[in-house]
Amino acid sequence: MIAAVQKDEALLADIRSRRGAPGVDLWWLGQSGYLLRVGETHWLIDPYLSDSLTKKYSSTDKPHVRMSERVIDPVRLDFIDVVTASHAHTDHLDPDTLTPLFRVNPDLKLVAPASIAPLAAERAGISDKEKVIGIDAGQSIDIEGIRIHVIPSAHNLLEKDDLGRQLYVGYVVETRVSRIYHSGDTLLYPGMEELLRPFGIDLALLPINGNRPERRVAGNLDATEAVRLAKSIGAKCTVPCHYDMFTFNTADVNDFIREAEREGIGYRVLGGGERVALP
Repeated sequence: MIAAVQKDEALLADIRSRRGAPGVDLWWLGQSGYLLRVGETHWLIDPYLSDSLTKKYSSTDKPHVRMSERVIDPVRLDFIDVVTASHAHTDHLDPDTLTPLFRVNPDLKLVAPASIAPLAAERAGISDKEKVIGIDAGQSIDIEGIRIHVIPSAHNLLEKDDLGRQLYVGYVVETRVSRIYHSGDTLLYPGMEELLRPFGIDLALLPINGNRPERRVAGNLDATEAVRLAKSIGAKCTVPCHYDMFTFNTADVNDFIREAEREGIGYRVLGGGERVALP
């Protein structure tokens, strides 16, 4: 089991110490999950803070064996204002994470693709549909003083529902001082770079676990593709994610490091519960 850099009390103490500080802080929670702090506002992005998938697949031919420690029990995160989900896969929209979060944060808002809004409400265990903000690719909205721009994601395809709404999306989170791109799960697709370049991305959060059909799950960027995308859109810094959670669907982060250094892009590799600060 890969040990967290910070977890439980140490992680909470670090988060509390940064409340109201200048700039923006981001903690990696594992897989594609992050905690974002802007001023005194806290967001969770695609949090997976349970063992629901390990339990679900324990007796199947596709076991989800956890590799890394869980950094925090979601019931201890009783100060969250907004949680976002990029799509409906459980490691991004997890009922065992969302339900306790809503129990301890009664005013919590959930941002998700409009195509999966009813499912998001169901997994969060909430009957108040107004707490789920459904948005689609191409839209931008303001929540808690932060602007979100919605970008299509291809996992593996740019799929839409019967109403023409994207099933998989990424978010550009625009604060007063920075722009952060969280791709969700995606592969490269034509026009992706052109959509992202105008934002002037400061920090790109990109998956690196790759696309291998033998895993029998939808794929993502690999290390080379993540670096290519980051360089093409001019991201100032890139943080790799979506690895070291499940043994059957991971990647060697050293491949990303080598490629990033070869291409000369800015990057930061985080451990579980570790923070990166944006000025």
